[in-house]
Amino acid sequence: MIFLGDSITQGWEGNGKKAWAETFAPLKAVNLGIGGDQTGHVLWRITEGKELEPLKPKLAVIMIGTNNTGRHTAEQIAGGIKAIIDELKKQKPGMKILLLGVFPRGNRNDADKETKVIPAAKLNKKIAAINEIISKYDDGKTVFSKDIGKEFLTKDGGLPGDIMPDYLHLSPKGYEIWAKAIKADVEKLLK
Repeated sequence: MIFLGDSITQGWEGNGKKAWAETFAPLKAVNLGIGGDQTGHVLWRITEGKELEPLKPKLAVIMIGTNNTGRHTAEQIAGGIKAIIDELKKQKPGMKILLLGVFPRGNRNDADKETKVIPAAKLNKKIAAINEIISKYDDGKTVFSKDIGKEFLTKDGGLPGDIMPDYLHLSPKGYEIWAKAIKADVEKLLK
């Protein structure tokens, strides 16, 4: 099993270390998240970089796209994610893919000074558009889409600082939420 993504995925080695050790290490998971990566970087790593060549994963968990939001449209970002999926299917035809929606994010300047929560209206709107498009890549056979973004939010849809201290990267609590949100899916897809 592999995880592909950016610094949020790479963070399993930092803030997510405990949740990883308890949930994914026993499944012999490999973390291939690299900070700063956009969809094009991941695509390069799996094609030109031949990152997957020596591996025989049964499952890839993908969460990528947040670093593209500054310069690309939702359609372009979703297209990059689709290119990654297509390449994974080509290279590892028996592998299943758990495609996660891009996690919510916001600008720390929009956070309420007392509650440390960014209101729902101030969160990045492009992410919802990306997630709507990529949810359609779920074919029920090899690609399975899941948007766990709401798991990180308050009841009224705000983004709390105790889960994402910089309103982008996860705290240890955030990684526990992520692990819990996909554990059953991972176990099912590995069978």
